[in-house]
Amino acid sequence: MEIDCLPFDKTGYFSKLICDYLGERPQLRPFYGHYPHLANFEKQMAEKKAHFPKAHRTVLQQALVQQYKGLTCSKKTKNHLDKLTKENTFTVVTGHQLNLFTGPLYFLYKIISTINLCNALAAEYPQGHFVPVYWMATEDHDFEEINYFNFKGKKIQWNREAAGAVGHLGTEGLEEVLTTYANLLGDSAHAQEMKRLFKAAYLEHGTLAEATRYLANELFGDHGLVIVDGDHADLKRLLVPYAKQDILEQKAFRAVGKSIGALEALEENYPIQVNPREINYFYLKDGVRERMVQENGIFRVKDTEMQFSREALLKELEAHPERFSPNVIARPLYQEVVLPNLCYIGGGGELAYWLQLRGAFQEMEVPFPMLLLRNSALLITPKQKDKMQKLDVSLADVFLAQNSLINKKIRQISNIDIDFSPQKKALEKQFEALYALAEQTDKSFLGAVKAQETKQKNGLDHLEKRLLRAQKRKLADHVHRLAQLQDSMFPGKSLQERHLNFSEAYLEYGAELIPMLFNALNPLKQEFVVITAE
Repeated sequence: MEIDCLPFDKTGYFSKLICDYLGERPQLRPFYGHYPHLANFEKQMAEKKAHFPKAHRTVLQQALVQQYKGLTCSKKTKNHLDKLTKENTFTVVTGHQLNLFTGPLYFLYKIISTINLCNALAAEYPQGHFVPVYWMATEDHDFEEINYFNFKGKKIQWNREAAGAVGHLGTEGLEEVLTTYANLLGDSAHAQEMKRLFKAAYLEHGTLAEATRYLANELFGDHGLVIVDGDHADLKRLLVPYAKQDILEQKAFRAVGKSIGALEALEENYPIQVNPREINYFYLKDGVRERMVQENGIFRVKDTEMQFSREALLKELEAHPERFSPNVIARPLYQEVVLPNLCYIGGGGELAYWLQLRGAFQEMEVPFPMLLLRNSALLITPKQKDKMQKLDVSLADVFLAQNSLINKKIRQISNIDIDFSPQKKALEKQFEALYALAEQTDKSFLGAVKAQETKQKNGLDHLEKRLLRAQKRKLADHVHRLAQLQDSMFPGKSLQERHLNFSEAYLEYGAELIPMLFNALNPLKQEFVVITAE
């Protein structure tokens, strides 16, 4: 196995905000706490320990013991669960939707980054105990985002009617999905393992939450992963004081709005990922998950007949906290309230919205976690490596936009010079004399000289493009092979990890896939990883 790395800002796939965060741009300091250098975790541990009640640990452990009933628990995971009540135990968290059969490949990268960071912390801080956590987004209700995965260029989709929290959905209809998937898998030993895993997860469990928990445990239980479902009444009860501040006082709405304004003032190219609402909670009951809004002192559940007075809402919140489901703004706070967490590991889009949230955490006096960009990787097969060598394509080349890649290589292999830069420089030299003449005679002549220079440069650009197009036609086979190579590495013109399902990689690498990723991914080395298998 060969491992190469590229800076994230050289890949062309990460926003300016994330690249600036990785570069520790000073202007971004107000939007996060401690930067995730290994040495800074000591400060984060002290801060979390001082603000995390021991009673929360007991509630958390008891809830997780309930959630793990009926699931085979590895020795490492059981040890983590047992130690959650200890004050020197901390978590590192990643979260993900309940995508069918894990969805895109980066699901694996998130969890492996989390486990590897815990291992690094255990080596650096032997007095502590560090638990890798996967927080399942069981309360999301956007079924269309999670009901499919891509495999061999096909979309394997689960078609059914769905409403409410996806974690509650029954697994009916997934037999047909398995049949479709199995027909594409083939009959190799690796294919048989994927069929077994899909069947065991989705046909032998009653809900999507149970199936996802089983699948994640099968893949990572031996590494000590702890899987948390926030859709739990006892955990939600810990959130009640903070939900009141959001719903009744609109603290998150004001604080996040202020942060958004500050980010926009800092840099117009910084994306605003999410916008806060006056109330950042849904009402969750009987297959319904709808937004809560306040109108004339009455709290209503959108698109339903349900409504509450202030007094009735407070009574409902105390009696049934499980019915109050945090949205994308409130969920991060919920996570930090119930977990002794040090660090959140997420993708670029996730970190972008976490950077909007620190003010809300400060308003509610909850420690803000460190934010670490998950590992990203490109897997290159031996066949792809061989093609790269034959086409003389470098690692940096494959990250170019396809048109730029083709133009670059056509210029390199063409038997004629397609670069008109020397002619353009000669033209500029000639016009220098005309500019000097205009300065000495009539300065109004400068505009006419500039216009003529621009016209002639545009003419050279046009000729260069025509010549390049002609060479592309002449070298059409080479162009096709370049495009085919890049398309195989960046399916859908996107990062491989955002498109491929892990099972497609499993067919290539088998049981070595996950150990290979554990060896290659170092979450504290903030670079894009390229893995070439032998």
